[in-house]
Amino acid sequence: MTLVLPTVLAEVAGGRTEFALTGVSSVRAALDNVGESYPILARRLRDERGQLRRYVNVYVDGDDVRRREGLDTAVGEGQEILVIQSVAGG
Repeated sequence: MTLVLPTVLAEVAGGRTEFALTGVSSVRAALDNVGESYPILARRLRDERGQLRRYVNVYVDGDDVRRREGLDTAVGEGQEILVIQSVAGG
């Protein structure tokens, strides 16, 4: 499976925007996997309770995980996890 980040988060992910992951079965496990190597990225995506931050949206093959099982949404080989960080301002 592939985890894709927006370019704006690349600087806290070692300059990367794409990660090929194996052996993970949920969105939570995928974020944990990447977050172990990039703790600043982990803090940008999830709050102190481990939940997605308000302005972070995650999609599995185009489906919003908040409309599915949240971080426990199952993922498998060949699927794409897309992280989108909303931009707020006025």
